[in-house]
Formats: sequence, structure tokens, C-alpha cells
Amino acid sequence: MNSYGSFPGARPRRLRTTPAMRRMVAETRLRPADLILPAFVREGIAEPVPIQAMPGVVQHTRDTLRKAAVEAVEAGVSGIMLFGVPEDAKKDAVGTVGTDPDGILQVAIRDVKAEVGDELVIMSDVCLDEYTDHGHCGVLDADGRVDNDATLERYAEMAQVQADAGVHVVGPSGMMDGQVGVIRDALDTIGKEDVSILAYTAKYSSAFYGPFREAVGSSLKGDRKTYQQDPANVRESMRELALDLEEGADMVMVKPAGPYLDVLAKVAESVDVPVAAYQISGEYSMVEAAAEKGWIDRDKAILETLTGIRRAGAQMILTYWATEVARNLSAGR
Repeated sequence: MNSYGSFPGARPRRLRTTPAMRRMVAETRLRPADLILPAFVREGIAEPVPIQAMPGVVQHTRDTLRKAAVEAVEAGVSGIMLFGVPEDAKKDAVGTVGTDPDGILQVAIRDVKAEVGDELVIMSDVCLDEYTDHGHCGVLDADGRVDNDATLERYAEMAQVQADAGVHVVGPSGMMDGQVGVIRDALDTIGKEDVSILAYTAKYSSAFYGPFREAVGSSLKGDRKTYQQDPANVRESMRELALDLEEGADMVMVKPAGPYLDVLAKVAESVDVPVAAYQISGEYSMVEAAAEKGWIDRDKAILETLTGIRRAGAQMILTYWATEVARNLSAGR
């Protein structure tokens, strides 16, 4: 026992004494409404196809996607981000199926819209990588490099057909210079002023995308380092942010989430628009793999990762655990 009376007078542990106390003074709160569910829908399958690198995640059929959308609504999730997986035979050099009104993504948007209407914010990926036979996010030039401006023309068409299908939000994810402005103009031209743009403002060239490429059946040859951002840079992210806002972005995103919490915090402190973060496939798979080995407590680790992303400043989190976590939060678990 010390001889200094009540020293120390300041005892932060007083506010950690019980679960109720810790809940009351919590600085960061995670809610079901903060979550967005990424979902894959694959053409030409009769049953959902498990994604081996992402235990618990599947490539949906059109019917199971509708069911997943309903479950997300019931759990209190705010949005669903849709990715289309076409048949390999339909892929070509310019991603034609990505702008086909009857392409798998456009069909899926209409399906989800018919099923849940405006109860769920329906979001769609504006990118060519799922639809090209070379797997890059844009059109290639004669030297095999992604042609920025030719790709913008394709993105404009993609955004228009997705808007016509009924999407609420388009998410241009290809990291082409000028993509937000071109898409905004394209949407406004066809009277879709109410369709929002979620800009993939800082999308890093990351090693953590690996499982996603299985999920979308990627045909990628090479890498995306000439257009996705270098992991070493943060000032570059702020430049991208300024450009996206100038071009009309309604919301901005940092991707991946966990390895880039410093970037996320800097972006969140700098803007007055909603900020999203995408907890990507590799982040998901690491937790699932470690939990399967018995090395970590799965449920606690999931909640901790999401709380960290929320604490760093994300108002919206895209996560493959969205529906599960939303249910647990609603149940007080």
C-alpha cells in the first residue's frame, strides 16, 4: 500500500469496471446501418459456388442473391455492392458484356431492385476487370498498357446502363484519371442526376486482393501498378481526394481498410462528404484462416477489426461479414 493517500487521483480504470460502464463511455459505436455487403453474382450457375479462398462467401445465383439482399435488409444493413461474374466465353478485350443491358450485373441490379426496392441502397461496381479477357480494369492500347481515356468512355457507358437498371450508387473502382467527372456527366446526360457516385479515391495496389480475384473469376495477366496507387504514398491519396471532390464525388472510399487506417483517418479529417472503407477479401480471409486454426477468437476479431475501421473515420464499411455482424449487433452480442 502506498503512503500517498489517494494517489493516483486520476484513475482511468474507473471507467472500465463493468460491461455496462464500458458501453456507456464507448467513444466509437458500430451499428448495422454502418455496414455494406459486397456480393458476387455469377452467370450460368444453378447453385451457389463457394469461394475457396473466402470461407463462407459464395458466388450467388440470381435467386440466392435476392435472398441475400432480403437477409441484409432484415439485419439492418444499409447497402449492397454488386459484382457481376460473366461466363468466360463472353469476355473480350473491351469488356462488352459490362455494358450489355442484359449483362449479368445489370440483370442482378434489376433483380435486387425488384426484390427490396429502396429498402437497401443498391450499389454497383463500375469497372471492366470482370468482363475483359485480359483481366485489366480498362481498355488496352497497342502496347498493352491501359488506355485511360478510352477506358473512360467505357465507364461512362457502364454507369448509364447500371443507372437504367435501377442502381442507387455507382462505384468506379478502376482508378482512371477523370473517372468521376466523366461518369457524373454521363449520368446527368440521361437524366440520372439522383444516382450517387461512391469514388474509390484511394485504391491501393495491394497484395490483399488475391481471394477477390477468385471471387470474380479474374483473367488478369500482369499487375495493376500503373493505375492503382503505390502503398508507399499518402500525399498522393490527398491529391486523388481533391480531384474526386472537384469532379463531383458524393462519397469517397479508401481500399483496403485495415492496412491503410492512417490514410483513412487523414481522408476522414479532410472532407465533409461521407467516407467509406472496404475491408477487402484478404483481410477477411486472414481472420477466417486464423480462426479456423484456433489461433484467434473469430467473433471478437471480426468486431475488433470493424471497430478499428470505424474509429479511424469510416462512416460506411464494406465487409463480407456485414449481415452476420449486423444480426449480432442487433441481438446485443
